[in-house]
Amino acid sequence: MIPVTSFAGKTVAVFGLGGSGLASCHALQAGGAEVIACDDSIDRMVEATQAGFITADLRTVAWGAFAALILTPGVPLTHPAPHWTVVAAQAAGVEVIGDIELFCRERKLHAPDAAFVAITGTNGKSTTTALVAHLMREAGFDTQMGGNIGTAILSLEPPRAGRVHVIEMSSYQIDLTPSLDPSVGILLNVTPDHIDRHGTLAHYAAVKERLVAGVQTSGTAIIGVDDDWCSKAADRIEQACKRVVRVSVEHPLADGLTIKGSTIVRNAGGAQSDVVDIAGIGSLRGLHNAQNAACASAAALALGVSPAVLQKGLRSFPGLAHRMEQVGRQGTTLFVNDSKGTNADAAAKALSSFNDIFWIAGGKQKEGGITSLAEFFPRIRGAYLIGEAASDFARTLDGKVPYEISVSLDVAVANAARDAAEAGLAEPVVLLSPACASFDQFRNFEIRGDRFRELVLALDRVRAV
Repeated sequence: MIPVTSFAGKTVAVFGLGGSGLASCHALQAGGAEVIACDDSIDRMVEATQAGFITADLRTVAWGAFAALILTPGVPLTHPAPHWTVVAAQAAGVEVIGDIELFCRERKLHAPDAAFVAITGTNGKSTTTALVAHLMREAGFDTQMGGNIGTAILSLEPPRAGRVHVIEMSSYQIDLTPSLDPSVGILLNVTPDHIDRHGTLAHYAAVKERLVAGVQTSGTAIIGVDDDWCSKAADRIEQACKRVVRVSVEHPLADGLTIKGSTIVRNAGGAQSDVVDIAGIGSLRGLHNAQNAACASAAALALGVSPAVLQKGLRSFPGLAHRMEQVGRQGTTLFVNDSKGTNADAAAKALSSFNDIFWIAGGKQKEGGITSLAEFFPRIRGAYLIGEAASDFARTLDGKVPYEISVSLDVAVANAARDAAEAGLAEPVVLLSPACASFDQFRNFEIRGDRFRELVLALDRVRAV
């Protein structure tokens, strides 16, 4: 745990008592603050009370007594409208921040030079976070990984010399971290997502840019420049005299990291040199993972990891659960769990990585549906549609891709496996990449992915990968 000493002797309100909220309560209390905890869930309020915290309905308290409101990132800060706690805090002149802001303040107070890698992007941030952490561990660093990837940041060990914190950040978390100042910041990409929480794509992109704009003066901003939003962000940050490493897997660069075949190469001053080779690494299959690997490699190099150790670390990377995760084989059929592919752009990354696909898709639909995936339809031998989006997806696929409305994941897996086995193909792939959120049938994408794995491993003659 990281005790939060920056609010010692002060009273702090915490709203949202899930994993990160309760961790914030413990960390604030350990640092000497008085915590008043609140949640819309009675069960969570009871849990906080049992843990020894004062709980109260924040609608009934005097906000002038609070030094800050610590807000869980799942609660709206600005759009579609500020949460009532935000309105109350702002009316009383109380700052509204999140748990990663508390970490940043503790790091600045106690270990400002401790390595801190922050990663964001619409897609790929979890894989890149896990890969950076893996590379740093392989290089012998004391490595702490958390944030949006799972473990609340304040539940990690405190920053100190020789320890590196590798933290995935969503746009919601960045919004609540005004003093964000990583030693290495990674912005992978920006595509439309979470517009309901940011109002416009421009605002969403601006929030993402803040992560790399805030890198320390001696730090490194690593930016994937294959979309216009990120390309322009790289130019702005470089003009602000920050060190920028551009990464592209689609275009040549005069300076930065690019892909040549399966090799990540560095371009500088008209010269080109090989960095690492990612050929044959199943966990880094596809062009999107080449970008993830290049950005992670740039981060590791910036923190002093040698190319030889970097190469070894890439080859031993097991991959991320639920993201292009190879879970089993039945004869020649490969089963891939990409449950984390919760929008069309993420699903495109998976669809572009295979041929002869038996695609399981659907769930709670996001804006735009799957019309943007038309270029990948020729790769799909059959589609097995589930959840609320099934009918809409069927209309998009009609006449272009054979499909069935399977309704449930159980039926989809069984039918896709049968059809793949009977197709007589060299290497068919049953791919769960839903292009949808999970919330209509499963509480989160992890549960959906776990269920897919269970169903696959229950099939006859399947061996785990």
